[in-house]
Amino acid sequence: MEELDEVILSKERKFDGVVIDVEHWKVRLPDGSEGLREIVLHKGAAAVIPVDDQGGVAMVLQYRTPLERETLEIPAGKLDFPGEDPLECAKRELREETGLKAEEWRKLVALRTTPGFCNETIHMYMARGLSQGERDLDDDEFLNVEWMPIERVTNMILEGRIEDSKTIAAVLMAKEILNQQA
Repeated sequence: MEELDEVILSKERKFDGVVIDVEHWKVRLPDGSEGLREIVLHKGAAAVIPVDDQGGVAMVLQYRTPLERETLEIPAGKLDFPGEDPLECAKRELREETGLKAEEWRKLVALRTTPGFCNETIHMYMARGLSQGERDLDDDEFLNVEWMPIERVTNMILEGRIEDSKTIAAVLMAKEILNQQA
């Protein structure tokens, strides 16, 4: 089998941002030549699909500036610092965005969003045993909570009306888990 590893020769910081940093990595390719990789560094995030006892899912509708439109997504947010416990981040984001708390948490997956150029990992959970409290949105956060049956959300995914990768993965995984439990 052919060797595929690339050896990192050097790293040069090109941009320090609030959400991401960008570096150029010089690498030695498997054939001995050198290449340049543009790498986006991200602290990571957590996301949660909250499912009630009737199979309803709390979704958030928010405006996404890069897309110049609203999107329907599961609650999610960035880790506050490197090494933050992703489950604690998921619990915080669920409470902040929806006001919900959950008694039961199940890890679904650590999703690598775009491994071709970015190290971002979104830790995804399913939350059950929900109770409603007060929301606590960040100052720059504006969103609406929409409850809908998981079947409807699944249909919206299959129709191409939901394009957010973390939402697609979490909804399809949660639906399969719920079907197995039924």
